[in-house]
Amino acid sequence: MKSKSPSDIFWGWYIVGAAFFVLAINYGSRYCFGVFVKPLATDYGWSRSVISLGASLNMFVYSACAVVIGRMVDRIAPRWIVTVGAVIAAVSFVLAAFVREPWQFYLVYGLLLGIGSSGLGVVTINSSVGKWFIRKRGTALGITTMGVSFGTVALTPLAGVIVRDFNWQTGFLVLGIITLVVGVSLSQIFFRKIRPEDHGMLPDGETRPELVVKVVKIDAMQEPVRLRFGDMCVDKRFQVLALSFGLAVMVLMTVFVHQVAFAIDQGIDRVLAASSLAALGLAGFAGQFFFGWLSDRIRDPKYASFMGMMFMLAGLVVLLQVTSARGLFFYAVIFGFGYGSLAPLMPILLADRFGRHFLGSVYGFITLFLGIGGSIGPYLAGLIYDRFGAYTYVWQADIVIMIFVAVFILTLKSKESES
Repeated sequence: MKSKSPSDIFWGWYIVGAAFFVLAINYGSRYCFGVFVKPLATDYGWSRSVISLGASLNMFVYSACAVVIGRMVDRIAPRWIVTVGAVIAAVSFVLAAFVREPWQFYLVYGLLLGIGSSGLGVVTINSSVGKWFIRKRGTALGITTMGVSFGTVALTPLAGVIVRDFNWQTGFLVLGIITLVVGVSLSQIFFRKIRPEDHGMLPDGETRPELVVKVVKIDAMQEPVRLRFGDMCVDKRFQVLALSFGLAVMVLMTVFVHQVAFAIDQGIDRVLAASSLAALGLAGFAGQFFFGWLSDRIRDPKYASFMGMMFMLAGLVVLLQVTSARGLFFYAVIFGFGYGSLAPLMPILLADRFGRHFLGSVYGFITLFLGIGGSIGPYLAGLIYDRFGAYTYVWQADIVIMIFVAVFILTLKSKESES
């Protein structure tokens, strides 16, 4: 075991910093999709459902690829997964600027970007971070996933200004350049190591193995085991997590794709409407740290998840009444703080129930189900809008779903009760 002086910074914290910015460019560039909905509809006459299908395909492909990515993260250094993903995603954004037909948009934004973004998504990044921490895992993942909101805060207004002052094509080109530079550089520098034990370190930067075992009451040096997809699907804990978070992500993606267009329909200024996504992301920034921090300090992190779901529910109730910019931003703060619970608590709950060493595999499995929900939501909302010409029924349906999710997550059993 390598000696470690008190002044040394545990390498895991460097990984947290790099992971923060990788998630920022990946999710920030995709979550600002709502900025492009109106311009695409105006230039090409495409309906909301036609445009939303591109985002739905992106989410489904992203989640399907995550199953394979999760297996890879448990076996090879994540730097090559992130690098290849960044290159593919960057090329996808560039090509998206030149689409002329819906099928081209689906191929480039739905399929190609879905593949690329999966390589630098939460399965790769959060699984990599989670393997370096046990006692401080909640805090580490909370900080890491704050990058999702930071990217939304930074890139959504930028995309809004570019689309307003130039055009939507330029917006896609800029997102591609940012993704390439940040993704490739950070992955090659910081994501060379898979887990601390492979390099003479211990989780959390501990220097004494017995302290790690004492804190978490497990064998910290346990070798990874292989999980089968069928075994996961019949596990009741997996079923609760997959359904709860799958439905929550369905609501989340519906909001991200349609929130800006809804605000513009309400007569709110285009840039203010785009900035509401940034406000949502800023509130999520606080929520991601808070819920990660909270999970380290309560008996079971499922209660932190329940609290986050309730904030999302409250935000949707406010959204249903929105008619002004002030109301829109009030909603964004409440919903955003709650949505901030999703990214850190998903890997925390998985690691707590299934263990640290195969976190990538189980995270990849569950992301497939999250993607099904996330892909259905935006497209279904687009169909409802095309049918009724308003988003009222969309937000009402989301409220009902979040009531169910908040209650259902409380039925999640502990690791001990399932063994």
